[in-house]
Amino acid sequence: MRPISLTLKGFRGIRDGLGRDVIELDFERLANDAQLIAIVGSNGRGKTTLMDNMTPFPTMPSRAGADGLGGFSYYDQVCLPESVKDLVWEHGGERYRSQLVFRLNGKKKTEAFLHVRRGDSWQPMRADDGTVSDGKVDTYVQCVERILGSAETFFTSVFAAQGRRQLSAYKNGEIKTLLADLLGLEAIRALGAKALETAKLLKAGLVAVRQERAGLRAEVEQVARELSQLGDAGARIAAAQTTKAARQAALDGLKAELAKHVATRDVTMQTEARRAQLAEERRSIIEAGKAALGALDAQDRREGERLDQLNRRIRQRAEDERKRRKGLNEQRTRLEATLQASGVIERANQRLGQAESVVVHREERLARLRRVAERLEKLRADSKLARERIAGIEREAGQASLKAQELSLRFRLTAEVPCAGTDLQGRCKLLSDAREAQSLKPSADAQIARLAAQRASVVERLKTLEAEAQELAAAPARLNTAETRLKRSRERLTKVAARAARHGELAQARETLAGIVRQLASLPRQDGEETVEEKTERGAIAAARQAIVAQREGEAQRQRQSLSRADAAIAALPASFDASQIERAQRGVEEAQRALVTTETMYLKAVRDQQAGEEFRRRKAVIEARLTALDTRMRRIEDQVGVWMLFAKCMSNDGLIALSIDDSGPTLSGLANDLLLACYGPRFTVSLKTLVETAKGEAREGFDIVVHDAESGEAKSVTQMSAGERVWINESLTRAIALYLTQNSGRKYGTLFSDEADGPLDPERKRMFMAMKREVLRIGGYSQEFFVSQTPELAAMADVVIDLEAFKSAPQTEPSLLS
Repeated sequence: MRPISLTLKGFRGIRDGLGRDVIELDFERLANDAQLIAIVGSNGRGKTTLMDNMTPFPTMPSRAGADGLGGFSYYDQVCLPESVKDLVWEHGGERYRSQLVFRLNGKKKTEAFLHVRRGDSWQPMRADDGTVSDGKVDTYVQCVERILGSAETFFTSVFAAQGRRQLSAYKNGEIKTLLADLLGLEAIRALGAKALETAKLLKAGLVAVRQERAGLRAEVEQVARELSQLGDAGARIAAAQTTKAARQAALDGLKAELAKHVATRDVTMQTEARRAQLAEERRSIIEAGKAALGALDAQDRREGERLDQLNRRIRQRAEDERKRRKGLNEQRTRLEATLQASGVIERANQRLGQAESVVVHREERLARLRRVAERLEKLRADSKLARERIAGIEREAGQASLKAQELSLRFRLTAEVPCAGTDLQGRCKLLSDAREAQSLKPSADAQIARLAAQRASVVERLKTLEAEAQELAAAPARLNTAETRLKRSRERLTKVAARAARHGELAQARETLAGIVRQLASLPRQDGEETVEEKTERGAIAAARQAIVAQREGEAQRQRQSLSRADAAIAALPASFDASQIERAQRGVEEAQRALVTTETMYLKAVRDQQAGEEFRRRKAVIEARLTALDTRMRRIEDQVGVWMLFAKCMSNDGLIALSIDDSGPTLSGLANDLLLACYGPRFTVSLKTLVETAKGEAREGFDIVVHDAESGEAKSVTQMSAGERVWINESLTRAIALYLTQNSGRKYGTLFSDEADGPLDPERKRMFMAMKREVLRIGGYSQEFFVSQTPELAAMADVVIDLEAFKSAPQTEPSLLS
């Protein structure tokens, strides 16, 4: 993979670093055939943003974390409503174009297109499996990985992102996954995954079989419980038959007794008919008596209601007369009170005009006093302004006095300057400054005199204002007194006007009072006295009620005589038949019938239980046969699960993949040691270990990089080395991985990328670091490497330098090239 050109639009790193929204770089023209191309610029110029976007993968590895494969969003790195990444690149003799468009207009949306060059036009990329790059990010990633392989391998082997993890920090599973991809062991991993999926499906089927077996076992237990609940059905059938015969005999006896009681009742039916007739006659007598007494009672109630109505009329008339008398007396009292106040009203009517003139006079006086108070307030405000003006003039005069003193001091220097009278006085700046002070001093004195005159004028006006204000100092007190007096006058006027307004009421009150006296005289002397008609009506009501009482006593006597005759006839009849005997006999027959039905039900239930027991025993035998078949099937599935799990483990990272990694370990170690020997000398050699020792001294699957130090003769893990030593050991291993990938897997990228990987190295190691870069290019047959470094010495050792400062200073010109 080799970048040809790159266009970035709307990226924050470029806008913040270079002050421009769009940057275009033609690497084919800028780098030409150079092998080492350095990208330089001060901090924050966008070097890392540029480097991260020189690959077609849709991520910025230095921003994503987790070696470029963690959580990442382009929307945190772009700023325009529509931002674009346009990368043209080559791989395997084909030229491709990656276009990623990020839209922020309302809803966020990303479109990704991959095109391949066919003749003079770009055509959408179509993978071998039929996947077409149609603008979706998923299909774009699939097409890119078909060409370049997985992003994990790319960013581990040929792209050294800023801040990436070192190989020693990888976990066992991560490093094995990476090395498996390098060794082309995906087919083994795919077999292992299929075997594991088969085992999962078998386990799922086994769970279903176990659930079915559990259901059958529960069903067997339920059938057994039901069989135990049925008990001995044959014994219950025999007992039910015996009980049924005994209860049938008892029912027959009770029926015979009931028939005897019914025959006796039929014989006595004629006597009972006569008894019923007499009882009916007695009931008729009682009903007729009740009706007659009810009619008399109704008549008596009507007469009582007439009396109540008479009494209510009398009481209502008395109440009306009392209320009328009371109302007239109250009205008479009010009118008399009004007439008693006639003298006060007459006097108020005479004094009304005088009170009004007093109010008008005092309102005019109050208006004059308010104008005087307003004049006093204005004088006080003018006095305050005059004092502020005097303070301002005094400050200005003080500043003018200080300036005059300064000019006097500067002027006295004309006699004290040593160069006065010599040939140097024309060039002496101190002397010229003193002479300038001489010309300015008269104007300063004139300003002081002018300010003194202004102050005297303002002081004179302030005295005049204060004298006039002193004369008017008593105005607020007089104003308050005038306001109080006006308020009292207005209140007095209101009272006098209210009394005078009642002057017209006096004549009307005298006339009304005379009419009320006449009405009181026409009222009866005693309230509630009955009239002649009312007394006559009361006597008629009393006579009617007395007649009703006599009629009631006669009707009661006749009813008692009729009832006595009917009771004597009923007593002469023979005793009546006891119907309760038939009821008791019927209840006995019903109870015997219910007992017989219960016995028959028990018998039928025992028969059904016997049949159900036979059915349960048959079902239990069938279920037990199915359980035996399921147990055999479960054992076969469990055996198959074990086989497929073992096969999956053999095809996993800890199986054939681990063995293949162990086989490739010496080759990788050899490539890394060759780079270390060629660039850093024979001091360090490395070896890879896939078995590590636990705290108990046992070996387990793991990964560790062991470094052998020729100077000390010790071997230790790379994690125990210094930061600088870890850097070049890690870079040797990652470049060895890239070389191994080129030599053994046939996957060749052609270009390497490195972003500030030389940070912890000392100056000597930095030069060795550059030598290793060229050695990697030579051994691996790579065409070029792009790298970012903040070390000027390393940039100077590059074949071409792309300086981003040129884009900052002159955005419309091409960058300078340093060879």
